This record gives sequence, C-alpha cells and structure tokens, in this order.
Amino acid sequence: MTLSIDRHPATALSPNLKLKHIVQSLPKSVFAKDTTQAWLMVVKTIVAVTLGIAAIAFAPWYLLPLAWVFTGTAMTGCFVIGHDCAHRSFSTSRKVNDLVGHLFMLTLIYPFHGWRYGHNHHHKHTNKMDVDNAWQPWRPEDYKAAPTWLQVFYQAMRGRLWWLASLPHWALVHFDWRKFPAGKTRSDVKFSALVVIIGAAVMFPVMIGTIGIWGFVKFWLLPWLVYHFWMSTFTIVHHTAADIPFTPEGEWNEAIAQLSGTVHCDYPRWVEFLCHDINVHVPHHISTAIPSYRLRQAHEIIKANWGEYIKERKFTWEMMKDITDKCHLYEENEFYQTFREFDANN
Repeated sequence: MTLSIDRHPATALSPNLKLKHIVQSLPKSVFAKDTTQAWLMVVKTIVAVTLGIAAIAFAPWYLLPLAWVFTGTAMTGCFVIGHDCAHRSFSTSRKVNDLVGHLFMLTLIYPFHGWRYGHNHHHKHTNKMDVDNAWQPWRPEDYKAAPTWLQVFYQAMRGRLWWLASLPHWALVHFDWRKFPAGKTRSDVKFSALVVIIGAAVMFPVMIGTIGIWGFVKFWLLPWLVYHFWMSTFTIVHHTAADIPFTPEGEWNEAIAQLSGTVHCDYPRWVEFLCHDINVHVPHHISTAIPSYRLRQAHEIIKANWGEYIKERKFTWEMMKDITDKCHLYEENEFYQTFREFDANN
C-alpha cells in the first residue's frame, strides 16, 4: 500500500497566505546581526575542532571512534558558519561573508559559491516537484527508465546508505561551473572551485608528507566522513517524511511549503551545540536572513503563531528507519511508494 499524506495542515492554511505574512509576524530582533555572537560561533568551532584533533592524537585506539565522531560533528560547525555566510546572515559585509565562507568551507573541500547558488535555488523552490534540488524523490517512471546500476545507486542513497548521499552531491554538483548560468554566477562558482582544488592540491600532500597516509585518514578523512553523515542526515530529515508532500509547480504555495514542508528535529544537545542549531530549520526557511544564533528565538515565536502547522520530531534511529524504508518513489496522486511496492507492481 502506498503512503497517504495527510493534507490537512497545508490545506488548512489559506492559499492566499504569503511568505511575507509569516515574516511580518516576527519581530525585527530575530533578524539582527550580532558581530560578537557571530565570531563566538567561529571561536567555538575552532576550539571544538582543535579539541577533537587533540583527542584523536592522544586517545587510545579503542576510543578513536568517539574522537572521530566528536571531531566530525565539530567540523559540521565549519559548514554552518559557511552556510550563514552564504545567506549573508553572518556579517553585514559581503566581503567578510565571502572570505569567512570560503575559509571555513575550504576545510571541508566545499566550493563556497557553487554550494551557495545551488542552496539558494532549494530555498526558492522548497518541495516543488521537479524543481527542488535537495533530496527530491524520483518519480516511478523515471526510476523504471533508469539503467540498473543507477537504480541500485538510488536505492542505496534512499536506503541504509543515506548517510553517504551528500558525497556524490558534493562531487557532482558544486565543482562543474559549466552547469551554472554564464556571467557572474559562473565566474563565482569557477573561482570557488579553483580555491578548493588548489587548496586540496596543497593541503593534502603536505598532510600526507608530514603525518603519513594513515595520519591523513585518521585526522581528516574519517572526521570528514562523519561530517557527511550529519550533512546527509540533517538535509534528508529537513524535508522528507510520509506527511510532507512534494507539490507540482502549478499547485505549489511558497508559504505553505516553507512552513509545513520543513521539519524541526531535536538532536542530542551536544550535536546541536557543535552544529550551531542548524536543526532549528523552520525559521531558516521562513527567512534566510535570520542568523543561526537567533533561530531558537524565532522558532518559539513561529510556533506560538503557527504551531499547528509546524512539524516537530526527535531524532531517533527508528525515525531514520521509517524514512529510509518508506520514502522512496513519489507520485502526486499516490504519494510515496516503496521500492518493494514498485517491484510488486512492475
């Protein structure tokens, strides 16, 4: 049986509702940039990553997995700082945003502008079928038409290997500036890609030359894979559930998509602390101008005004099992269909 989506929360909202109406319900204080708080984020992440590297260096072998998890989670804070810079919510200065964004995303080998332009597209078209570029499920007919190897790959990324899904997205999307519109956008993406390529060409040989291949794996690669676990997990949880529809362009409503198509998920507090509350995602989709250190304040206000339309969950392995077992293929009338159901019908 295909999964039926309860449309009530979305349809209960007036189709005339505009995103600006929700934004206007927020006080100006949640949009205020605070230089001290912004740079405290930077300090917190640098200290946390440094502590993680020290733990890797001195921990006995049986504690290394814990050190890798801590360090990789702290490295996710680097991404969140770059994320704020990309949305221009870190600083009032564009140059500061670009410089800090490039530096912190360089540590993750992420091209700043390539990611920035692609991510902004996601915000403009959240859960719009065939347009959104973040974890959009395939249609059954597209899956059926795909070659076998690609079907297997998609099954893995939508199943138990979801935590690796951000790796192909990173490798295939953000480096190829030819995929971006000609002009300033393409030039920006090319610049960021070259910064990362040249940076990696310098950093990796230096690391391997000084600490060896195992040192490179131990101090950078394994924490980096933990970062990708969080990158994949945060992003799939933000917009994927049996009760979150992907809507055709003609029926799509921006306000409803951003308010009811976005998930607030509670993680262990140490994860939220190291990742600068990136899990508080509903206000971020209401307005990307809200700095990460204001997200909790904004969420409480949005919840007070629009609480019945907000989706809140708690991170559990059971929740991840539910998403990866059920949310596979999507069709507007039938909603989500599992791979097993597709195979039974074909």
